[in-house]
Order: sequence, then C-alpha cells, then structure tokens
Amino acid sequence: MKIEVKTESLLKCLQSVIGVVERKQTMPILANVLVSVTDEKLSITGTDLEVELISTTSVSSTDNGSFTIPGRKLLDICRALPSTSDLSLQQDDSKISISSKRSKFSLSTLPENEFPLIKGINDIEVISVDQSNLKNLIKKTHFSMAQQDVRYYLNGLLIESEGTKLRAVATDGHRLAVSDTDLAESRDEKKQVILPRKGVIELQRLLDKKGKIEVLLGSNHIRVNFEDVCFTSKLIDGNFPEYQRVIPANPENKLKVNTESLKGALSRAAILSNEKYRGIRLIVQKDDLIIQAHNPEQEQAEEKMEVNYDGSEIEIGFNVNYLIDALNAIDSEDVHVLLTDNNSSCLIQDTNNTSYKFVVMPMRL
Repeated sequence: MKIEVKTESLLKCLQSVIGVVERKQTMPILANVLVSVTDEKLSITGTDLEVELISTTSVSSTDNGSFTIPGRKLLDICRALPSTSDLSLQQDDSKISISSKRSKFSLSTLPENEFPLIKGINDIEVISVDQSNLKNLIKKTHFSMAQQDVRYYLNGLLIESEGTKLRAVATDGHRLAVSDTDLAESRDEKKQVILPRKGVIELQRLLDKKGKIEVLLGSNHIRVNFEDVCFTSKLIDGNFPEYQRVIPANPENKLKVNTESLKGALSRAAILSNEKYRGIRLIVQKDDLIIQAHNPEQEQAEEKMEVNYDGSEIEIGFNVNYLIDALNAIDSEDVHVLLTDNNSSCLIQDTNNTSYKFVVMPMRL
C-alpha cells in the first residue's frame, strides 16, 4: 500500500489528533495513529480510549487500506520537512517507509486490528449550535471542574439541554460556574451528559471557527462533526449534583465594581496570602471595599476600593484564586458581586449578561 500526500496536509491532520495520542501508555498501540485510505480520502485516527479524533484530507493513492504508525514520530518528521514537499508512505510488512526527495525514514508498525475504535453511538439527540457560542460556554465554566476528585462526576463538564437553552456547568465542590446560550429549536425533554476533562480540552481547541455545528448526544458518547475533523468522547457515567440549589436565590446585598480594578486589587493582595489556602478577607461597607490578606510569616496586604454599594456591612473570606478565575470569564466593564451575609456563598455576575453565574463558597480565616 502506497500513499502520496503533501507534507502540509498530513501535518495538519496529525496536529488535529495528536492531543489524544498517549506519551506514557500502558498499551503500545495508543502511541500510534491509524492511517486509512478509502477512495483517495486519507483519515488519521488518534485515541486515548476516552477521546477519539479523526482528521481527513485528500491524497493520491490507488490503494485502499490501513496501517498504524507512531503518531508523534510521524508528526516530528512532518515538522522537520519543508511544508510544500511531497511525502510518500509505503507499507512493507512490519515497517512503514517514508520518503521525501532525499530524505528517507523507516518506522515500525503494529497490527491495525489492535487499534481500538469507538463504535456507533446509541440514543442520539442532535443539537445545532453556533461554534462560537459553544466555545464561550466552555470558556466560562471549564476552569471550575475538579481535578482528581473521588466524586468522578465532578471531574468533567455538565452539558445540559432544556427548552431553548444549552447550558454548561462545572463545580469542584468549592465553586460553581454556570453559563447558557439560546438554541434555535426548543427541546421537549431535558438531557444531561457529563463530558470528561480531556474531552473538554480537545473540544475547546477544535472550536475555532464561526457557523453552526451539530452536537450528537448519545447515551454513552458525545460526537461533534467539524469540516475535516470528527470528535468523539465517552461520557462520565454518574449523576451531576443539583447545582440550582447552590445558586443563592435572592442575595440582598449587591456590590457593583469595575472588573479590571477588582481583579488587580485581588491579584496584589494575593501576593501575601497563605500560599496553600489562598484566603483573603473582604470587608464591604457603604461604597467601600477593603481586601485584606496575611500569611504565616505575619506579612500583610490591604487594598481599598471605591465601589457602588448600599447594603449592610459584611466581612467574609474567600479563596482569592476562585474570585480571579471568575473575573477572568467576565466580559463586561463592571461586575456584580451579590452577598447574603457573613457566612453564605457569593454570586458573581456579568452586569450585561445574567446567563453567566459564578458561585464561591466562603472560607474561614
């Protein structure tokens, strides 16, 4: 079997799938990509058993067939060759010969029937959504996912369709991020799926163009078809927490402040916060906000800001990193910080867009 392809085209395909090709793998086949040719269409598949990416391009080949080849080595070879050069790949028993002008390489292969492929998706619900809207949902929530929580369902992103809304939700048990966007068509039934962290990262990377895409939600998988890349991910099997109960219903005290000014003040105070717990104290008074931080070395920082506030005086502690993460996702010039009392969670909202909500639990200082 022989394939002739432009180096630039092959490189683009490899770059699309390499994110899921394992570096340290328990299964040697996962370090390989599956190269398949059908009717002059080349597809390259990479997988880590959780996420599968398939990228396609046109080639000159009279043969149909498939083989596996080490993904990162092939990527490095393509990067090192001139992008405009022609590349020839030929399968010879257990080796793949690669040649381009005066350059020649020989890579080992593994049987293509050992390569694990995700089978068909069952119980599909199709949702049409604008790429930029979906990317924005992920951007505004993904940072609140847990890292390696024993509650495995927190190590992912909830994607929920309900009525005319598509919603993304993430929480690590200490903070919660919720964002939604409008759908063109109303859904009869509410559907929830939990996308694992690796799937979230890869999907966010692929969402870089304008226009509509179709998201296929199955019972165990999610699939998104792009122009020349097919993304498929397993779903986390579990019940996501009832996040609506965590969002403060009617916080009585609303603080309005410039987003960048608050972010700057928090960042400066954070320098002298406890490196492990990252706690800071907020003292909110009429038209004044005081931010205090201290560390075990008895070093202290204090920031004073003028704010728009006419509620009761509140003194409360938070993890400063959580507050800064929330502010980084705010697009408006000003932000609303809504407080109930000295011991309750705070709600952070964009002043221009209430579809984004961020909740932070307080901490004792």
